[in-house]
Amino acid sequence: MTKPFTPNDLVRYIYREMPEAEQELLMQALQSNDALMQEYVEMLSTIEQLDQVRLQPSDKVVKAIKEMAHSTGLQRV
Repeated sequence: MTKPFTPNDLVRYIYREMPEAEQELLMQALQSNDALMQEYVEMLSTIEQLDQVRLQPSDKVVKAIKEMAHSTGLQRV
């Protein structure tokens, strides 16, 4: 009987947090289970998109932080 792999298992595999023996079993499952392979590909795509996101605070937030730092006597930012 084969182990049913979960999305959490796929994340562990992607981030290389899975023992080698379990990796082998997952690779076999990916080759024989189209749904699992699709989920794996979607996760890789999502991770790639997230890696490209660059977040910056709004001017309002930066101003509020600077005002708070100034009012508490912290060094200038």
